[in-house]
Amino acid sequence: MAELAGKSGDVTVGGSSVGDVKSWSLDYAVDALEVTDMDDDGVRAYIPGCSGWSGSFECNKDGAPEAIGSEIALVLKESDTANQQFNGQAIITGLSVSTSFDGVVTYNYTFQGTGALTVATA
Repeated sequence: MAELAGKSGDVTVGGSSVGDVKSWSLDYAVDALEVTDMDDDGVRAYIPGCSGWSGSFECNKDGAPEAIGSEIALVLKESDTANQQFNGQAIITGLSVSTSFDGVVTYNYTFQGTGALTVATA
């Protein structure tokens, strides 16, 4: 498997690239629903339940912040290659602003996916 440098990654909100993105993270999971019964000889058994996704992205301040509580079309790009991205609708759930006398103002956003996530295929 070929490794991939994150330097070409990007975040797109509502069709527009978010400026000065430093990093992004995505958590994508499915619930495991226990269905163990007496026929399972004391070994737990599970079936898949609902899936969900959430994450965050950090960027240097470049204009006004994204609106908290708004539903957005979100694209998280691993690189410039079209199939190396995750797509879905999400709600911006939080904004943390950080600054220091010797640093750059940064915005750190959190989001909660709503609906299906199209997963990167390469």
